[in-house]
Amino acid sequence: MTEPHFSPLVTTMAPPPVPVVKGWAEAYGGAHGPLIDLSQAVPGYAPHPDILRWLGEKAASPDMAGYGDIEGEPELRAAYAAEVGAVYGAAVSRAETHITAGCNQAFIAAIIAIAAPGDRVLLSHPYYFNHRTSLEMLGVEPAMVACDPCNGFVPEPEAVRAAITPKTRALALVTPNNPTGAVYPPRMLDAMFDLCAEHGIRLIVDETYRDFLAEGAGPPHDLLARKDWRDTLIGLYSFSKSLCIPGHRLGAITAGEETVRQIAKVMDNLQICAPRAAQLAVARALPALDAWRLDNRRQIARRAAAMHATMAQAPGFRIAALGAYFAFVGHPFAGLSSVEAARRLAEDNGVVTIPGAFFGDGLDAYLRIAFANADIEEIDALGTRLKGIGPAG
Repeated sequence: MTEPHFSPLVTTMAPPPVPVVKGWAEAYGGAHGPLIDLSQAVPGYAPHPDILRWLGEKAASPDMAGYGDIEGEPELRAAYAAEVGAVYGAAVSRAETHITAGCNQAFIAAIIAIAAPGDRVLLSHPYYFNHRTSLEMLGVEPAMVACDPCNGFVPEPEAVRAAITPKTRALALVTPNNPTGAVYPPRMLDAMFDLCAEHGIRLIVDETYRDFLAEGAGPPHDLLARKDWRDTLIGLYSFSKSLCIPGHRLGAITAGEETVRQIAKVMDNLQICAPRAAQLAVARALPALDAWRLDNRRQIARRAAAMHATMAQAPGFRIAALGAYFAFVGHPFAGLSSVEAARRLAEDNGVVTIPGAFFGDGLDAYLRIAFANADIEEIDALGTRLKGIGPAG
């Protein structure tokens, strides 16, 4: 019998990391207390009752059963454009936004629109694993820009300049970063924009976690205030974290009108339109739930502070970087790969993390901890559990 054929662009990809680590947790017997799952970045609190009600109302409407606009519902595009304009103090129009089924889809749609198979896209290293695998399955080469841990894993413009070749089509950055949590300074992002504009490549900035920057931090960058931003910048965003609705799959793109037109061609073939009922519920939530979202921002800041305190008391563990949702932590298990260290923590101690090696080569000394998943009590319990493990593991 002939073996079935699969695309080598898919078969050579690693399996999805989150199910792998959750599988390890199935072997935990509960000896140290309840499982502490710090793997996938999910909000550790429930959605606001109003957005649940609005979702239900819209889902029950017969009007929502039909196709919607490829670029997104006009109400959400307008509401999101207004929010982006308010965050950055810049004028952004509805025509410069595109709604997608999650931020991963936003990334894929943008890449298909600007890069062809054989082209190259630069990723900061450590990288978000779905960005790398998305490029690989599209036949686009992911090229790494190493980020020095001594610099808080923030990429440096000269490292990017050295990595640009004639086939490079974009530099993709995530800030606040996944996996490290590092927040990229506005001045650095300005330099990256100038570098990309100089070479005629796109700067893709994934800001999935921007709603959880420190209160009073100011705009994450000034790029949208630049007159030439539409030729270079592609901004990505997710509604999943700030509104606690990852299962409803909504993301957004901010880009020049011509880029949005090209992305719409891609979206028509990927999905036609993002989920409609969720779009209209979110359009209502954006202005209405601002106070609740601010409270969530403060709640995540308290969890970040608790994580700092917990790791300071955990023998052999050290924080290499920590930001809006994640901590990138050095582990004390000498001689063990990050995969084996994470497996041991999950199976023996009921602490689920993601190995550093899943985010790039040379990262076996680290684990990613998604601390926003846990409340303060769970973070305190994590500290107690890690103390019991000790440097020797």
